[in-house]
Amino acid sequence: MKEIYLIRHSEPLKPVNIDNNDSLQIQNEKWCLTIHGEIMAKEKSEREIFNNFDIVISSNYARAISTAKYFTKDKILVDKNFNERKFGVNNWDELPNDFEKKQWNDFNYKLPNGESLNEVIDRQYKSLIKILNRYPNKKVLIVGHSTAFTSLFSKWCEINENGYTFKGKVFFDGKWKHCESFKLIFDNDNNLTNIINFK
Repeated sequence: MKEIYLIRHSEPLKPVNIDNNDSLQIQNEKWCLTIHGEIMAKEKSEREIFNNFDIVISSNYARAISTAKYFTKDKILVDKNFNERKFGVNNWDELPNDFEKKQWNDFNYKLPNGESLNEVIDRQYKSLIKILNRYPNKKVLIVGHSTAFTSLFSKWCEINENGYTFKGKVFFDGKWKHCESFKLIFDNDNNLTNIINFK
């Protein structure tokens, strides 16, 4: 049996950029945590179930790394394969109003410079399998993002307005909060056998 913990980043601070030439993608990656977000992550890390991780992995977004730091004693491994989905626009005004609906109705849909949900699933799953094979007896945490994690869950789960269902059982209501957390349990062949949502 192998276990992987997933935690969504804590509450981000979203600064307004003035006379800044950074792309929307770079701006998004730079968001740090609010003061409340720092407190929330620290309090989460103090719960016994989230103590003593052997390996802590984060997306390369500042808000994820800033969350991950509370769960490690020495280092964070950064894996961009756990980054959030790329929209592929230079500013929010370029994003179609029905973008979210189109993506969830068609996992291959994407904008010219963005990512489809299938691409997000693929990059995360490949990294997840590498982690399971590399650290089979370690307590591993991955800090990432809600849309990316939702996409990954869809590989094994049914997701609809009633929540997230695995093997006929609803394990999550679908209302993503900051620091939302899960434990994924795999057998020795890397087949998912259970998902637990920690509130």
